[in-house]
Amino acid sequence: MSIDKSAKDVLIIGAGPIGIACALACKKKGLDYVVVEKGALTNSIFNYPLNMTFFSTSEKLEIDNIPFISNNPKPNRNEALEYYRRVATSNNLNINLYEEVISPKKEDEYFKIISAKNTYIAKNVIISTGFYDIPKTINVPGEELPKLMHYYKEAHPFVMQKVVVVGASNSAVDAALEIWRKGGEVTMVVRGDGIGERVKYWVKPDIENRIKEGSIKAYFNAEIEKITKSEVFIKTSKGSIRLENDFVLALTGYKPNFSFLKQLGIKLSDDGNYFPSYNPETMESNIPGLYLAGVICGGMETHKWFIENSRIHAKIILKDISKKLNSSQN
Repeated sequence: MSIDKSAKDVLIIGAGPIGIACALACKKKGLDYVVVEKGALTNSIFNYPLNMTFFSTSEKLEIDNIPFISNNPKPNRNEALEYYRRVATSNNLNINLYEEVISPKKEDEYFKIISAKNTYIAKNVIISTGFYDIPKTINVPGEELPKLMHYYKEAHPFVMQKVVVVGASNSAVDAALEIWRKGGEVTMVVRGDGIGERVKYWVKPDIENRIKEGSIKAYFNAEIEKITKSEVFIKTSKGSIRLENDFVLALTGYKPNFSFLKQLGIKLSDDGNYFPSYNPETMESNIPGLYLAGVICGGMETHKWFIENSRIHAKIILKDISKKLNSSQN
């Protein structure tokens, strides 16, 4: 490909908190950049449960030292949406929303990124797409039924309903407690022998006490065998159990879009964790000019990276990009 003077210095895929941080860093350095996002601004946070409270305090969710003021010790979803929206709009960041990337590839020294609306040529690309778009399936008969959901928004639809919650992570525990408090009959099915150790410390005693007193039924060391329109079959150490059931919430986690990374030529580990190849000192992948930022760096270990410990990725990446751009101009 010949020299293209119209090529963007940086194209950022994903407008979550880390994508916004990368955009701020680009703007501070005077680079020609654009952010492309297939959904709403901070789409993952937008899709969180309505009443979700973060584990982190507000200052740990701040980007670029812009204060995040919360009315609570731990900020909630709505406060986070407001904060990141204000950061993006008050800084006039160049973000194109509802624009899914269809075909990403590198041609010689440039990247050609074709989206649903535009075609971009860029010298560098940053992928900060997170992991919330693809749920981990439980692979049982009946998973395709409309009564099964991999995302939970609020408790109201489950009032006076028999609900099975699969999993014991923060999302599963929050859903179980909210639905029970709104009048749903909740049964938890947990593969392990207890509630997850990473569950928020102020919530864990609550769910354990509700299970102990019998308000919420829980089957540990158990798995779903089959789902029908009116029942759920559970495999336990004591044999199979059949439950009457209206809804199943399979809140078993989510994973990055690995096929998208493969499209760009990023190498993934073959150990089942699918760790992407990148240099931790620069965040550059095995493809020159292609950088990774945020939770996507952790492969299947989606708990490894989150906002508070990956905010620094923006500065690390832009330091390397600026160095390369400056040397190419000299």
